[in-house]
Amino acid sequence: MNRRLTGAAAATIAVAGATVLSAPGTAAARPEPARASGPAGRGEVDFTGIVALSNCSGSLVRGPRSRDSDRALVLTNGHCLEGGMPKPGQVIVDRPSARTFTLLDRTGRTTLGTLKATRVEYSTMTDTDVTVYRLDESYAAIRKRYGVPALRLSTARPHEGTEIRVVSGYWKAIYGCKIDGTVHRLREAGWTWKDSIRYAPQCQTIHGTSGSPVVDARTHHVVAVNNTGNDDGERCTLNNPCEVDRKGNVTVRHGTHYAQQTYLLARCLGKGGDVVLGRSCALPRP
Repeated sequence: MNRRLTGAAAATIAVAGATVLSAPGTAAARPEPARASGPAGRGEVDFTGIVALSNCSGSLVRGPRSRDSDRALVLTNGHCLEGGMPKPGQVIVDRPSARTFTLLDRTGRTTLGTLKATRVEYSTMTDTDVTVYRLDESYAAIRKRYGVPALRLSTARPHEGTEIRVVSGYWKAIYGCKIDGTVHRLREAGWTWKDSIRYAPQCQTIHGTSGSPVVDARTHHVVAVNNTGNDDGERCTLNNPCEVDRKGNVTVRHGTHYAQQTYLLARCLGKGGDVVLGRSCALPRP
């Protein structure tokens, strides 16, 4: 998991608003401008709706049923949860929180303000790696105060070959590549995640990018949340996830990075932005 911040990671990207489209193994190269054009009027993916946490990245998001008057939501990883990572099999819902988030402007160079959570709406590292925070302000209030809309969660599965951008609020950097494939099971230490996205080699994300939204470069909708990579070539250990296919065969891809799809989360968000578990919602329950 890309939570731990090391001295090497801190030296890798230190340019505010940087956009990284690096070749394999060259994450420290000078940032290059992105060329992520979307539908007419959308332009390139930028830092709109992006937040920084104390140890991770995140984004202001809304679901298909969200209303402007709803209290806003922030998306990050389960392993970015304050107070410690959820244990295998653990699901946390409706837990009080006073966590704060730094809201960035579209360039990533300016801090617009601080957003504050009132509770953890949902958090788990079982099957997926996600935390959803409920804020004390509505989408409308945030947009009025800061001029920032929330990113939309896609309800559709992303496909292999989709052009994506991984937008890190912590590092103020954007990584660009394509989805290389979908992994049946991704195993790391005691956790197992289903249908993980594997990035093409150009997305060399680092520690601190955990929780970054994975944005479809064409639609600008969030399709996944960045969460881990194989640092050392080890097999199924912490910070060294391994791929497990349907037959149980294990593959280790040193230097490969991954994300967890968010379409299931989008489908579970009901009126008011509540995560409605059970029935048609396939997310793990407590």
